[in-house]
Amino acid sequence: MTSARHRDSPGLTPLTFVATSDLTGLTKGRVVPTAGMPSGASTGWVPANFGIGVDGHIVEDIPFDSSGDLRLLPDPEAVHQISGVPGKPDLTVAIANVVHTDGSPWSCCTRTILRDTITALQQEFGLTSEVAFEHEFADLDGDTPHHPFSWRNFRAAEPIGSHLVTAMQASGLELENWLPEYGRHQYEVVVERAAPVAAADRALLLRDLVRDVFGAFDRRASFTPMIAPGETGAGVHIHFSLQDADGGNPLFAPDRPGRLSELGARFAAGILKYAPSLAAIYAPLAISYERLRPHNWSSGGVFLGVENREALLRICPTIEIDGQDPKPQLHFEFRAGDIGANPWLLLAVVLRAGLEGLRQELEPAEVVVGDPRQEQITELPHDLAEALELFEQDTDVRSWLGDDLVDTYLAVKRVELAAVADMTDEEKCTWYADIY
Repeated sequence: MTSARHRDSPGLTPLTFVATSDLTGLTKGRVVPTAGMPSGASTGWVPANFGIGVDGHIVEDIPFDSSGDLRLLPDPEAVHQISGVPGKPDLTVAIANVVHTDGSPWSCCTRTILRDTITALQQEFGLTSEVAFEHEFADLDGDTPHHPFSWRNFRAAEPIGSHLVTAMQASGLELENWLPEYGRHQYEVVVERAAPVAAADRALLLRDLVRDVFGAFDRRASFTPMIAPGETGAGVHIHFSLQDADGGNPLFAPDRPGRLSELGARFAAGILKYAPSLAAIYAPLAISYERLRPHNWSSGGVFLGVENREALLRICPTIEIDGQDPKPQLHFEFRAGDIGANPWLLLAVVLRAGLEGLRQELEPAEVVVGDPRQEQITELPHDLAEALELFEQDTDVRSWLGDDLVDTYLAVKRVELAAVADMTDEEKCTWYADIY
């Protein structure tokens, strides 16, 4: 194991990274001296930055040109102190909303879109939510013998794993668990649940913290959905619950299939209805669809399953050892997302689709117990090109997100498809692994 590169840094000026995320799901922003960033201050941003693709270039044919100015306005409740990364100074990360120069919300700010979705859910139905993201990633430089979930794989990552856990705790990212996963040199890290916007903020922070800690040991951590053709995929799974105005769980109904209430089944129906159109958002890379296939334990089709890891939407198990109450535990897991998705936008469209299930009073989703029959499954798009067509054609989804965001997203992703068109499958996986 290569030792960490220690960089002693006494007397360095404290810095603040004012952070946002664009359509690639990568963290972007500006760095300012912390002393020059008092409460209420903002820093500059440019509309065209929203059209930067995964190759790092602003794409053509987007609604934004060289004109215009925006501001990154930090949320005072989303200022994080990142500590404990070997060899690197502590850093303040101030997560920002993107606003116009008069402070009004910018229509393409994905964090604002998520916040507005949560507000609508609460105002219209009296519901709130708690969310936890699960991230899977690979140590690209791992070279020890591999066996899934093993003590050996856990210890092979030491002392990096212990440094990661220490840095997470020091940085206020509440670890739920850290474990060796099924794939080759693959690991999973889960942060405790939080309110939706805070949970998506944590997802953004976690990704860069993992890369930082592994990088301190000259190792590359990648969250890419496929490290190589035929390998085990890596996802970003979203666990989420609903709470009513009294703090109770409106999803739980002990006498219904899956113990899922009618309200919960209608919420699920909205997610299933819009899942094909939203695949371009939650599975946004050219290699994402290599993971989303039957028998990959990711998401083999659009259905609601009980404790089924092939389901797009899963009703998670409740723990009733020693008489634990199942009612507050029942919740959903959305299993089709991956690292290419902006976490605010990913969570926003999942919850908005569920909200539409309630608004439209959709027929409650069928709860599939065990392996589904073919007629119980709607197929996912087979590739990103098909997903983009479905996304473009869905007028409902366009109305949720606005023309500027949708048109920019389509342009960014179609340029990305052109960039990988002549690559082999191996080359595509390598390209994305370097980016993510």
